[in-house]
Amino acid sequence: MPWAALALAAAVDLALSLARRPAARLDLPAELFIGQQGALTIALEPPRPGARAAADWPAGLAGPAVAPLSAAETVTALPIRAVRRGRWTLSRVWLSWPSRLGLFEIVPLLAPDLSTGVAPDIRPARSGEIATRVRSDLFGIKQNTRVGEGAEFHQLREFTAGMDIRTIDWKQSARHRALLAKEMHAERNHNVLIGIDCGRLMGVPAEGLPKLDHAINAGLALGWAAAVAGDRIGLFTYDARLRAFLPPQGGRTAFARLRARTAEADYAAVESNHTLALSEVGARSPRRSLIVVFSDFVDATTAELLVETLGLLARRHLVMFVSVADAALARHTAAAPRALADVAMTVAAGRALAERRRVLGTLTQLGITVIDAPGGAVTPQLVSAYIEAKLKDRI
Repeated sequence: MPWAALALAAAVDLALSLARRPAARLDLPAELFIGQQGALTIALEPPRPGARAAADWPAGLAGPAVAPLSAAETVTALPIRAVRRGRWTLSRVWLSWPSRLGLFEIVPLLAPDLSTGVAPDIRPARSGEIATRVRSDLFGIKQNTRVGEGAEFHQLREFTAGMDIRTIDWKQSARHRALLAKEMHAERNHNVLIGIDCGRLMGVPAEGLPKLDHAINAGLALGWAAAVAGDRIGLFTYDARLRAFLPPQGGRTAFARLRARTAEADYAAVESNHTLALSEVGARSPRRSLIVVFSDFVDATTAELLVETLGLLARRHLVMFVSVADAALARHTAAAPRALADVAMTVAAGRALAERRRVLGTLTQLGITVIDAPGGAVTPQLVSAYIEAKLKDRI
């Protein structure tokens, strides 16, 4: 008799639960920038108390393993984060909620077939902050350039106290019988070549993103700054060999080309051949250029060929070497050891940091500008280094 009652209750529970099954709708943003937060919205109507959702997240999206759905609101937004570039499809989502009498767990499987694109982050360019800074520092808010800096003659102006006497044009001063100084613009139409190493080491995560994506984001910010400054932008990517080479091109369309090609840069699992790739880039770049190389190394031995090749490039070009610092090494060296294994880890991390500093110091001695910063700090430091190079007429 108890079994019959239980069977009857189960049948009634199933009938009540399935008769009023809620309708579910899902939606994803059409595009996200790498590292950007977004949301998968789930509309469950009517809402169900105790409802939860789980998704089979693709490699390019990170989201919660299981998340509760609102018992009062129809729509729930599940937080997601774009962690890998490409086109990604969300193909399976499971919903679950208890049946009306609590005897069962209803678990429908949804196949929404939603897709979203993850693109390089161009929010710094869109914000206008980079453009404002470049125009202000290089040309002045009202086109009043810094006197004596730059390489293009702008105009003559009366010499006043506090100005550099080296800017005085003595011939014109004698002709007009008044002290006149030259005012210079920062020169435009320089070649800026952005080089991105896509090899194995650049796939190592830093601050939640591969180092390659930090490099691409910073490279795009530099490309936008160069476009605003009137310079010509080029790109090359490489791993075991040179994968792509775009000759420098002027105008805002060059930035669109740069964005499209960096979005195609693949995550390679092979070791980078710096000598082969950078030597070919040097052969294709006869005109003096600013060459910015985003790469990484693990120790002084593996960095030998990289240092040698960058040194050869620096004989003709202005070279900047940019790497994403490993925050884990700094944490291990700063943390107080609690066990013997922690002591070994601290010593190893300290040696790795010391070798890294030696390699970067060697690059600096070769006249190469070195930027080694956490992922979030690479972009502002790189743009500052570019503006400084322009102001000092180093390109």
